[in-house]
Amino acid sequence: MKSGMIETERKFTVAGDFWKEATNSCHITQGYLCAERECTVRVRMAGNGASLTVKGPSDEKGWSRYEFEQEIPPADAAELIKLCRSGIIDKVRYYIPWGKHVWEVDVFRGANEGLLIAEIELSSGDESFEKPAWLGEEVTGDERYYNTMLARRPYTQWKRNE
Repeated sequence: MKSGMIETERKFTVAGDFWKEATNSCHITQGYLCAERECTVRVRMAGNGASLTVKGPSDEKGWSRYEFEQEIPPADAAELIKLCRSGIIDKVRYYIPWGKHVWEVDVFRGANEGLLIAEIELSSGDESFEKPAWLGEEVTGDERYYNTMLARRPYTQWKRNE
């Protein structure tokens, strides 16, 4: 993503085998300098790159929000991550072309081990898209699955019935 724009995405759990469909992957480490409902400031190291991202509040469905992203030097990101206020997110992201879109499947590690989330970016909230057989329940708008919340209250701390 470049500069500022409205990001529209949908999130789902993963309930099947997506691995053979993946064409690429990237290790991601990220943390939050600010994690409020109205505004989050994220520092991310992904592969050999890094970025600083500011996100506004989500719309009522949790599908869209303003996002401003700027690439920064990886050494700067490493320093900024030391300032992050809550836990660090550690995950591997797999890219899966499907129909006219590319799904991103995050396989979480560390404190969120066992959680797999698939995301798709759309041009608008009502855009249609093909759902792969390995998709599980839609969790778009469920704040427990926001990375900011997973940094505060990791998946491994959830009760079994959550």
